[in-house]
Amino acid sequence: MRTSYFYSLVFALLSGASIAAIAAPEAKTAPVESSVVMDSVAKATIDKVDLNAADASTLQRELSGIGEAKAKAIVAYRDNNGPFASVDELLEVKGIGKAILERNRDKLEVN
Repeated sequence: MRTSYFYSLVFALLSGASIAAIAAPEAKTAPVESSVVMDSVAKATIDKVDLNAADASTLQRELSGIGEAKAKAIVAYRDNNGPFASVDELLEVKGIGKAILERNRDKLEVN
């Protein structure tokens, strides 16, 4: 009899707790704006990178898949062959392929 009484109390306790959890009002949280999100949105509105004016560090920082060596190769190509006539001319630079160009096409311009 003691055991069934104990189990009845445990059942009542757990039932009450689950009903309280279901019936409890949902906690409303205010949306938190992350500074990382704000920074990425602000960065997305920055002007495009001009292939004829950007230095190696800017190219490396702003373009995806462009490291120090490729950024220096772009600047060296520009110095040796004159300014870029179009963004597609970037394919002439050693180490720059179609994948890198397509990944960065929307970030690039030629003035």
